[in-house]
Amino acid sequence: MVEVQQFGVDQVDLRGPEKKDEPAILSLLVRAFGQSNEGRLVERLRGCRALVLERIATDNDGNLLGHLAFSRVTGTGEGHRLKISCLAPVCVEPAAKNKGVGTKLIQAALDELQGLGEDLVLVLGAPDYFNRFGFDSELAKKVQGPYAGPIFMRCHLLRRGVRSFLLK
Repeated sequence: MVEVQQFGVDQVDLRGPEKKDEPAILSLLVRAFGQSNEGRLVERLRGCRALVLERIATDNDGNLLGHLAFSRVTGTGEGHRLKISCLAPVCVEPAAKNKGVGTKLIQAALDELQGLGEDLVLVLGAPDYFNRFGFDSELAKKVQGPYAGPIFMRCHLLRRGVRSFLLK
């Protein structure tokens, strides 16, 4: 476990992971989720080049504080023309929770995805947390897939992502 000192969110650096970061990311995922499934998911997504974006958060000393990954989702029907990604997994070092690390990591990544031309992002997670980023379970009801309910949400990043789903 990483010892996390008191820090402000302005002392958190965001960057893409390097090969040397991968063991620390896997270890963080196990600590955050209490199992290795999420780490195996990230390894598989990297292996088949399905990751659209992967970012880590570190403190000023380079200690890993957080990680997230977005993978490609293939749409059907009108959705096949959209660039859709899924946020999974996202985690923060348990000792660094509730300090703004996750918020900074997710918001910066969504901004980057918008700049890359992504139309929609999907997530499975706590509505009370993900609503602050624009994720909405009502919007996700128009997405056909294996998930449903209040924990399945979507966020529009570009205008064509909004239009294509408002027509249905």
